[in-house]
Amino acid sequence: MKGARVPAVPVQLELHNEPLPMSAPFRIAGHVFEAMPATVVTLRDGALTGRGEAAGVYYNDDHPDTMIATLEALRERIEAGLDRDTLRTLLPAGGARNALDAALWELESKRSGLPVWQLAGLDGVHPLLTTFTVGADDPGTMAARADAYVQGPMQARALKLKLTGDAALDSARLHAVRARCPGQWIGVDANQGYDGNTLPQLLPALRDTGVALLEQPCVRGRERELDGIARAMPFAADESILDLAELEARHHRFDVINIKLDKCGGLTEGLLMARRARELGKQVMVGNMCGTSLAAAPAFVLGQLCDVVDLDGPTFLKQDCTPGVVYRDGHVTCPENVWGAAATT
Repeated sequence: MKGARVPAVPVQLELHNEPLPMSAPFRIAGHVFEAMPATVVTLRDGALTGRGEAAGVYYNDDHPDTMIATLEALRERIEAGLDRDTLRTLLPAGGARNALDAALWELESKRSGLPVWQLAGLDGVHPLLTTFTVGADDPGTMAARADAYVQGPMQARALKLKLTGDAALDSARLHAVRARCPGQWIGVDANQGYDGNTLPQLLPALRDTGVALLEQPCVRGRERELDGIARAMPFAADESILDLAELEARHHRFDVINIKLDKCGGLTEGLLMARRARELGKQVMVGNMCGTSLAAAPAFVLGQLCDVVDLDGPTFLKQDCTPGVVYRDGHVTCPENVWGAAATT
């Protein structure tokens, strides 16, 4: 990656939290979300600014209030100036590091006159086919929501269905959605809802409905339960693999690695993970913890290296930031004026 280190130039740090209410309650296994609060970091160097947004990782008790406290405790160190490599040693993986990392990327882009994608070593960026996520509900409601994604303005080509761990109900959900959406790519996310005994009960429905990806079937820390289970489709790690160190330790039980910047601590770590996953023969996925387009923009850069893209987070909010990412023909694109554009003179 170009520009990993820049001189330690003092900056002004600004922090605040955004409530980010959702347009409707969103259900996954074990949780119902009505909002996805986020921390916003702004770094100022004269007229130049860098911004980052992160929601944290709810299942690790990583929330905006604690993220703000973490960053405030390091204010003097941050304002003295630091680079992204130093940040990886200063803070653990999580939302606080992600928000600050994104702000450093954008500030570096402004200082260097290069867009973030170029600093990241990419040849360019292009629209990405993204999944659109259907929260867990009764089968008929999920089928109707999936069909609305396909027939509506999103023109969805790929869907991700949230499951809850009830094999009979989840099977009915799958069949209902597939009946309404016969031609779409479908992946499912169990959000740790299954174990070694219950997962085999779901597999026939996954095969019968042509599911292309099963994400996080087991509880984090109990990955051994996947051993010996026949796979008719790739298994993806989400909660099971948070950062680069966990990728090295746990990749052998998964076919796909879902990289989320809030989990791994930012785009810097995410790029390292994506490239290492490729070396290990894994497919790579990029996801998000909801958030506005300001949070989606760095993930869009990472998505250029990914096989599966799940960047529909801004669509769940009552109000996104402006300017924002654009959804068209089942794809997401992120104009450079959202985040990460080089400064203009």
